[in-house]
Amino acid sequence: MSSTSTATETAQPQPAPELVDAVELSRSVARDEAADRGYDPGSAVGEHIGVTPENQDCVTHLFHAEVPGYRGWRWEVTVATAGGDFPVTISEVLLRPGDDALIAKEWVPWERRVRPGDLGIGDIFPPEPDDERLVPAYLESDDPAVEDVAMDIGLGRRQVMSRTGRLDAAARWRSGEFGPRSDMARSVREPCGTCGFYLPISGSLSAAFGVCGNEIAPADGHVVHVEYGCGAHSEIVVDKSAPVPVADLIYDDSLLDVEPHASASAPGDG
Repeated sequence: MSSTSTATETAQPQPAPELVDAVELSRSVARDEAADRGYDPGSAVGEHIGVTPENQDCVTHLFHAEVPGYRGWRWEVTVATAGGDFPVTISEVLLRPGDDALIAKEWVPWERRVRPGDLGIGDIFPPEPDDERLVPAYLESDDPAVEDVAMDIGLGRRQVMSRTGRLDAAARWRSGEFGPRSDMARSVREPCGTCGFYLPISGSLSAAFGVCGNEIAPADGHVVHVEYGCGAHSEIVVDKSAPVPVADLIYDDSLLDVEPHASASAPGDG
């Protein structure tokens, strides 16, 4: 495998020498492009940093872009030749970001820029017409609890959460602050599912989620995962025994038995 790959790489044609040597031609073209963009052509095009072969008849010359606000960017000038006595020609000139360049974040349409927590008092944010999280209430659902609040002779809600919407919510809640992998949950033994303050929600999510009803708990009034837990669990028992073990057998050292040492001299000796 290794010898085959080496042979293939060796067989690849090398770019024409006149293309690799066209550094100054490429630099002059990059300076013209910089001038057209309103930059100082003498300083905007920095040192030559390499050549990238495109194929045997085309290479791209790279130059540092010394342009304010474009750290890590580079001028890329692609040159080509038809071979033989044909001259080297310019294919394109670009100002492109390098590997460590500062670039703008991916474009997000304005209607999707509102993030959780952004909505304030008086703000209005209607759902999109094709929001996959919502379905018409008259459609049959796979959740009996959804059916209970669906349209009935003109009453009830016009739209309800679809299965996709419920799964998205479940994933978000499970990975959130009151999920089983949070720091609080990992610091205790007893999960919410065995707590007297745990109020299960109805429907298909009831097996995994409920609401905390303990005013002392950090999750009071929040949706919690059944495997979440905190130190305010209803079944926690505080061990009131002494922190230092006390021996059952107690010695009274106020009463001493005195025994003469065997090496002591008898009375009258000496």
